[in-house]
Amino acid sequence: MKGTVLCTKKEDSVKLGKGHAFYRDTWAEVNLNAIENNVRAISRGLPAEAGFMAVVKANAYGHGAVDVARTALHAGASTLGVAILDEALALRHAGIEAPILVLGYVRPEDAPLAVRYNITLTVFQADWIKEAASQIKPGTGSLKCHLKVDTGMGRIGLRTEEEGDALAWEVKAHDGLFLLEGIYTHFATADEIDDAYIREQHSRFAHFLEWFKNRTGIKHPVVHSANSATALRYKDYAYTLVRVGISMYGLVPSEEIAGEITVPLEEAFSLHSRITHVKRLEKGEAVSYGATYRAEKSGEWIATIPIGYADGWIRANAAGGEVLVDGRRAPIVGRICMDQMMVKLPDKVERGTKVTLIGRQGSSMISADEVACRLGTINYEIPCMISYRVPRAIYRDGALVHLHNEVF
Repeated sequence: MKGTVLCTKKEDSVKLGKGHAFYRDTWAEVNLNAIENNVRAISRGLPAEAGFMAVVKANAYGHGAVDVARTALHAGASTLGVAILDEALALRHAGIEAPILVLGYVRPEDAPLAVRYNITLTVFQADWIKEAASQIKPGTGSLKCHLKVDTGMGRIGLRTEEEGDALAWEVKAHDGLFLLEGIYTHFATADEIDDAYIREQHSRFAHFLEWFKNRTGIKHPVVHSANSATALRYKDYAYTLVRVGISMYGLVPSEEIAGEITVPLEEAFSLHSRITHVKRLEKGEAVSYGATYRAEKSGEWIATIPIGYADGWIRANAAGGEVLVDGRRAPIVGRICMDQMMVKLPDKVERGTKVTLIGRQGSSMISADEVACRLGTINYEIPCMISYRVPRAIYRDGALVHLHNEVF
């Protein structure tokens, strides 16, 4: 289906090419130019020998994995990182042939799929190698692997040389089935000012790296320890590859280190809607469930906006939350419903007026960081929580490339 999104203001009309129209005026916009610029800007600050892994797990943090992956690769990324095998397979089915590393656990019985689609898996258990070996048919190819070391994150990864020796023995015992290409770890406090713990983790990793080279005989493995915060702050920890997630999308890893980040980052994600109804309340009249808001004076203008907690705009946003209407801030009033919410307007506006929940209108801006601060969480969570019901309009050079609408 092709068409044009109906809008009150002609200049705000969205012309659709490939893909579906959407029939509810709430949508997110993803600026691919911002992602491309962020990849290039971060890469310029890295050592020449450090490759760039674009982390596109969780549907590229809510931005759209396929489009972001292609954009990052075009901008110079050499590798893609995902959390689960399903995400890697989705990229392969979309025609993306670049190296992909699954950063999380994959069941041993699914190892043949990784072999078939040339997907690299994370390994850290000797018994997993043994079980996977029983699933991979000889002659079908080798399973590419990166060894994960737990140096203090406490999630997954081997913790001792003894565990590593057992795994290396299993790899050798099944000669030809596994191709151990790399080794990596993850830093727990790279986004904090205090650097004592990351230094400790790095020291442990350096020890394991020497063990890896001696035990496996691989002298030039792929080595990576740097997430976004590490890549931006600890260039000497870049090794041969950095894993960049949140900062590729234009967000600083934490408020604590924001003042240390000198790389220019552009937010790629914005969230918008349109006013569907405007009414004038008399003093004392109530808004939404529980009548938690009552007009403080006669003549208040209240607007209804078609977005709610089923879209990922959770009820907690009502506590001090604001949106932009005609470049001015309008507070959310009353409880946010499943599909709708209400705001108090400075003045009456027309039905169909654009509303920005995250992003810029004129000289005013509501950032993902502001929303995260209001909700008592981190900026990572904000684009990730916006649900499938919200179409993603993908833009490049100010023009709509296509629109993803997963509702139908």
